[in-house]
Amino acid sequence: FFFVSVSGLVAQSAPGAAAMSSFAGRELLNPANVMEASYDAGTTLQQDNGLNFLGKEVDTGTTIMAVQYDGGVIVGADSRVSTGVYISNRASDKITAVDDRIYCCRSGSAADTQAVSDYVRYFLDQHRMEYGQPPKVATAANLFQMLCYQNKNMLTAGIIVAGWDKEKGGQVFALPIGGALMEREYATGGSGSTYIYGFCDAFFKPGMTKQQCEDFVTKGLCHAMARDGSSGGIIRMAIIDESGVERKFIAGDKLPYGPL
Repeated sequence: FFFVSVSGLVAQSAPGAAAMSSFAGRELLNPANVMEASYDAGTTLQQDNGLNFLGKEVDTGTTIMAVQYDGGVIVGADSRVSTGVYISNRASDKITAVDDRIYCCRSGSAADTQAVSDYVRYFLDQHRMEYGQPPKVATAANLFQMLCYQNKNMLTAGIIVAGWDKEKGGQVFALPIGGALMEREYATGGSGSTYIYGFCDAFFKPGMTKQQCEDFVTKGLCHAMARDGSSGGIIRMAIIDESGVERKFIAGDKLPYGPL
């Protein structure tokens, strides 16, 4: 085992551009330069028209949606993962299972929401083993709320928890950034949701059928993806009821509504 300090690496490097062209100078001292090669040092990439946006605060975006019907719930999400102006993944899956019939839709920081959902899945596994029966949707939602609220100063996590249990059937819980918890007939989240408030108010009706709810989610996500630059790609959906979970996929060239 040996240890070499970063300062020692920098001290052995030549001053100026040569130091910045080293691994330590480019990536350890300034991780925003990770995409620059050694020959990029001192070039226009160091200017405002280069990769300096990597060192700035990142704006994340997405569109997630869930709606309950008599007998189950339908959750849906777009697939675009954005890192500021850069699309880092165009076909991601933002619908994550935390139990057999309980799913969450994730928006905000992908790292934060993945970590929180992993914790909740672990807690629910323990809950199932201890009580010998599937957990309730409200139990999962309260676990999400506890983690998000107690760590609200360190997390950027907007989550929708939806699923089915034998006690209350289909349920939808919204957890906006900050850790609030609200049970709703339908919920939207992410940057694209602001573009479809009017659509949801106009077309949502209590007591809709399963097919009507599926069309509602599909059209809502399509309109959000068409207007929001941080939402796009494909649509992934999950239909959750007593019989289990059905996953659906709508390709980007098969969407019922597209950009103008």
